Amino acid sequence: MEINENAALVVIDVQKGFDDEGFWGRRNNPEAEDNIVALVERWQETGRPVVFVRHDSEREGSPLRAGTEGNGFKDVVEERRGKGAGPELLVTKRVNSAFYGEPDLDAWLKGAAVEQLVIVGIQTNMCNETTARMGGNLGYDVVFPIDAMHTFDLAGPFGWTRSAEELTRATAVSLHGGQFARVVTTEDVLRGAAAR
Repeated sequence: MEINENAALVVIDVQKGFDDEGFWGRRNNPEAEDNIVALVERWQETGRPVVFVRHDSEREGSPLRAGTEGNGFKDVVEERRGKGAGPELLVTKRVNSAFYGEPDLDAWLKGAAVEQLVIVGIQTNMCNETTARMGGNLGYDVVFPIDAMHTFDLAGPFGWTRSAEELTRATAVSLHGGQFARVVTTEDVLRGAAAR
């Protein structure tokens, strides 16, 4: 697959608070962080733009609440911030979509003539999926490496529950089948983003 020379890697909510299993429950894809790191490093070594997104929760008791330790980025991300050869942006948000954060992500991307986004991070079916849907609606070519993210088991209405794996598959089918994004693997993206 072809990854544009100025494609932006959007790293969503890779925050310490998501390690709180007592709050979130069981997660899937223990390889997510390794795949995220591989993509961040490829972007940084090739000079492509990287956007780090942080969720500043306003919800009482949230492990992601602004001002708490859980609000900070996980070490695997924090130690790589500011190390790339290309442009970098920090977006903070209080809702699911990175397009409703500060500063204005869409304006920044358009200002840099970015047309392609690669979305990674936490959670697959929440902020990642919401950002991908909005990106698709805004006209971006959205690439969604499904193994560079994870989510958690979830309970819904009527006593329905879905495992993290089931939610991941549902997100993949909805985004890919609905043509909001191309759902791929980390390896696909790494091959397409190789240094020229």
